[in-house]
Amino acid sequence: MGILDWITLGVTIVGIVVYGSWKTRKNKTIKDYLKGGNQSSWWTVGISVMATQASAVTFFSTPGQAFNEGMGFIQIYFGLPFAMIIICLFFLPIYHKLKVYTAYEFLESRFDYKTRLITALLFLIQRGLAAGITIYAPAIIFNVLLGWNIKILILCIGSLVIFYTLIGGTKAVNITQKQQMLVIFCGIFIAFFFIINGLPEQVGFIDAMKIAGINNKLNLLDFSFNLKNRYTIWSGILGGIFLSLSYFGTDQSQVQRYLSGRSLKQSQTGLLLNAFLKIPMQFFILLLGVMVFVFYQYKTTPIHFNPKAVESVKETKHASDFKILENYNKQTQTQKKEVLLSPTFFDNEELQKQYLKLQNKEVKQRNLAKEYIDTIPNVESNDKDYVFIHYILENLPTGLVGLLIAVIFLAAMSSAAAELNAVASTTIIDLYKRNVEKKSDTHYVKASKFFTFLWGFIAIFFAFFTSLTDNLIEFINIIGSLFYGTILGIFLVAFFLKKVKAKAVFYGAIITQIIVFYVFFNYRESISYLWLNAFALLTVLLSYLIQVLLDSIKKAH
Repeated sequence: MGILDWITLGVTIVGIVVYGSWKTRKNKTIKDYLKGGNQSSWWTVGISVMATQASAVTFFSTPGQAFNEGMGFIQIYFGLPFAMIIICLFFLPIYHKLKVYTAYEFLESRFDYKTRLITALLFLIQRGLAAGITIYAPAIIFNVLLGWNIKILILCIGSLVIFYTLIGGTKAVNITQKQQMLVIFCGIFIAFFFIINGLPEQVGFIDAMKIAGINNKLNLLDFSFNLKNRYTIWSGILGGIFLSLSYFGTDQSQVQRYLSGRSLKQSQTGLLLNAFLKIPMQFFILLLGVMVFVFYQYKTTPIHFNPKAVESVKETKHASDFKILENYNKQTQTQKKEVLLSPTFFDNEELQKQYLKLQNKEVKQRNLAKEYIDTIPNVESNDKDYVFIHYILENLPTGLVGLLIAVIFLAAMSSAAAELNAVASTTIIDLYKRNVEKKSDTHYVKASKFFTFLWGFIAIFFAFFTSLTDNLIEFINIIGSLFYGTILGIFLVAFFLKKVKAKAVFYGAIITQIIVFYVFFNYRESISYLWLNAFALLTVLLSYLIQVLLDSIKKAH
């Protein structure tokens, strides 16, 4: 990165943090701090909801997912519009009528405190973990850029997020997310333009799409009933609708965004904005990743996108073998480019078959490189999340590199701030305020700031022990899916099964959570994690059956 890149990065980030902190420095009441004084318009609500979900993981991990697996990941969002409509019709009116600060307050009025408590604790566990991943994500970037110790980077990034979330609360999150999303959208459109413009002169966008199609990167829909396939039309609609209902309807990091709306209608309109825009946005980001794949078909690329992993393997006994493999890989890429640049490539099936053989050969060589890296302790062989970073650093002009890095950094700040704001709100409202004698608003604001700091520290601590595992965009959804089914099931019982009482839903939730953990840890290779969200129905069924059993026992006595 050049001086201009650092200036662009610094001015963008510092400017937004200072602006948000200054605009919200006068929060005096708990309503101002946790609900933004209920002053948010529908478009502020809509942008804030979108920005909370669109973390750094979205903007550098999703292109890497598309680069490797294609567009099929889009299916995870197919249930979202239906979920938004259900939330607008059933969830939101109740939240607004009761004037709750958190979604879990409603559960005590419907059931009892222990049901409210267990639901809040499940949320705090999964969202606290997710906040750690969100902080970890941009640390990867600067670790690659600067070679700095990743733990120091995590500490610096986490501290910056804590600072402006702690000062301004919900209003600071909402206000800064508008500027953040503007920069983010500008950045990804600019990146897309440069990717297409960077293709050889004789290769247009239509040709790029053909190459993507030849490699099966454009396969949007999978109608198979194979439960091992993570992303199918069925898991996307059914599992996806439960995931979206849980996330947008019961996850405080999202509920807090639309509870800040000026009215019920403003909140509903903001959510419906997401119902229409979320799938196109994710489609575009995935297409961006596919175009990066096409771009690299014409460029010589490293055999592995994580430079630190490559450096590490060259210091082992496999160094000479790895060097030979790198040379073979360069030869394969050169042969592949020659075939691709043939004037008759798009009309010649034999050339296309020859290209695919070379492409498969390259994939095998890359997989072999990962096997070498796997032999090194504490070095991650997965490089999906480094693909887009590599493109940015190696191919964008000075100035724009800083802007794109700022995009990823701002997305991380936006999402992490919303998560810290939400876990702090849940802690203060559902645990602290509920169990201490009545205090002044000033006391609760100070307590909220303390819990923001505490959860920020916990998130930083968890980030220290996070690794890339497979792909961060999947990892963060897996963590949510482990808890969302149970949480959503509790809310579904609360809304729709009026005869089910507190004891039945409490034990139904505990049994369901145990079963979810058992299924995931024993059958995660056989069942897509998306189906775990559908265990909400098991919570509903068990709660109903336990209530019937309790009623029959009561009658017998």
